Amino acid sequence: MPAQVMAVNGGSAQDLPAKLTAQVVICSIIAAFGGLMFGYDIGISGGVTSMDVFLKKFFPTVYVKKHHAKEDNYCKFDDQLLQLFTSSLYLAAVVSSLFASKCCKRFGRKVTIQLASLFFLVGVILNAAAMNIMMLIIGRLLLGAGVGFGNQAVPLFISEIAPTKYRGGLNVCFQLLVTVGILAANIVNFFTASHSYGWRISLGGAAIPALFLAFGSLLIVETPTSLIERGYPERGLETLRKIRGVQDVQKEFDEIVNTTDLAKQIKYPFKNLMKRSSWPQLVTSGILQIFQQFTGINVIMFYAPVLFQTMGFHSDASLLSAVVTGTINTIATLVAVFCVDKLGRRFLLIEAAIQMFIAQVVTGGILAAFLKSTNALPKKYAYLVLFLICVFVSGFAWSWGPLGWLIPSEIFPLETRTAGFFCAVSMNMIFTFIIAQAFLTMLCHMRAMIFFFFSGWILIMGIYAFAFLPETKGVSIDEMNEKVWKKHWLWKRCFKDHRHHQPKP
Repeated sequence: MPAQVMAVNGGSAQDLPAKLTAQVVICSIIAAFGGLMFGYDIGISGGVTSMDVFLKKFFPTVYVKKHHAKEDNYCKFDDQLLQLFTSSLYLAAVVSSLFASKCCKRFGRKVTIQLASLFFLVGVILNAAAMNIMMLIIGRLLLGAGVGFGNQAVPLFISEIAPTKYRGGLNVCFQLLVTVGILAANIVNFFTASHSYGWRISLGGAAIPALFLAFGSLLIVETPTSLIERGYPERGLETLRKIRGVQDVQKEFDEIVNTTDLAKQIKYPFKNLMKRSSWPQLVTSGILQIFQQFTGINVIMFYAPVLFQTMGFHSDASLLSAVVTGTINTIATLVAVFCVDKLGRRFLLIEAAIQMFIAQVVTGGILAAFLKSTNALPKKYAYLVLFLICVFVSGFAWSWGPLGWLIPSEIFPLETRTAGFFCAVSMNMIFTFIIAQAFLTMLCHMRAMIFFFFSGWILIMGIYAFAFLPETKGVSIDEMNEKVWKKHWLWKRCFKDHRHHQPKP
């Protein structure tokens, strides 16, 4: 699940004149429609895979199992090919994000965003028109290419045009539109489920955000950092004045130029990531991506209708329940928009870990006690589980969802930025693929214990955030090493000369 931003500003936020201009807001919203594409796809796949007409056409064995009177509640949807329909997208995203990182560096963030929308559009057409499983999977792979390009470029784009002071809030706009996309998909699924071609309408609906991004990307500016990095300093200066809303941008411009010159000296950024001084950023970004997936959130978002059917909700009721959780997800993300730059990253992560842990443990306990192989979960407990899932989703939405992306996007310096962020994106997609491909089988074999499995990971996440994660709120990216990593009790050991390089007063 994905949100993200980083600033290119050096000095403190107060030192660099900048307004929150309409240009920045509009460009951020247009770019964040990449998140809407991603979110719609997350939400649509779970609803479509619960539709009888879709299962009958592409996965007839699952259709038979689903309607078998004595079929095990936990194993109705256990089918590797069905899981591949969902997970293949993320496998493609891993590969495509590598090419996207190269494209970002060579051709700019704007072109990469445009390519993301084109990949997505072709994938949508193939999915909506699919006549066999092969067309379906190829379409998903192309959608994955769009996700890989979008998730690589959009966070970098937003981060590089955002003033430091508003970095967190603007960044979370990406995750906010991911949640809006999930909600929109759940609503579409609810109204198309009973239609004979409902699955085609649902899958084809992804073209709307893709078209918006394709045409909107023609209007956005390229980031000053990308322009300067690619040898267009005059255009970079002009763009910087436009997005900052002030004429006095020379200090920020000079710092971007200096950072770019240093970055150009790094011939092999991926090799540079292996240096000891890059370990704090690389380890932190990678672990956050793993943790984000092992909260179990994508289980809820991918397979919400399937999960609710397992708990005894009928088809329409399960889709409506998915709409409820999607609504909670969107509303709760707004908390992150307004609080991330005030309360800080660590506070939200630790509080949410506690909240999600309790919700997962209680949910697992209810299912273990009351949902057996062939019975329906008693109605009062089914609604209690729905409430607990909403509690879980809300905690994730204002913490590990957006911040799991925001923090990695803040912490890499320019010389390893695209390479480092590629590692974060690819790590996220790899573990999203693993969870999506394995969940229905895990549910079949682990039953209610799967919730205890994820709650164990959430406990580890909370401890990690408390002990090892530094606060990055309000720190510009060029001073991240000096003000964050070299002052941290553990990570300062990665800098041999940290005692001799204190921040300037």
